[in-house]
Amino acid sequence: MNHRLLGTSALAAAVTLALIAQTATVRAADETEKCYGINAQGKNDCKAGGHDCAGKAAKARDPQSFVLVPAGACAKIAGGSAKSG
Repeated sequence: MNHRLLGTSALAAAVTLALIAQTATVRAADETEKCYGINAQGKNDCKAGGHDCAGKAAKARDPQSFVLVPAGACAKIAGGSAKSG
């Protein structure tokens, strides 16, 4: 077994995985938007005001709680708004 080849392959795989993860994170941030007023109770990504934690929405369709959706989708959802109410 060639240990040098094995080590080089492992290093290349690690670098490739790190680059893929970084690209996916950047791409995900670019392709989503906050959509306020469409959450279910306790099913939100965040909120302006009363709390700042995911999953803490006290009521459904809270105009201050948002859910991350694919970019452009919020305008197509009944009651959805790109701005906090």
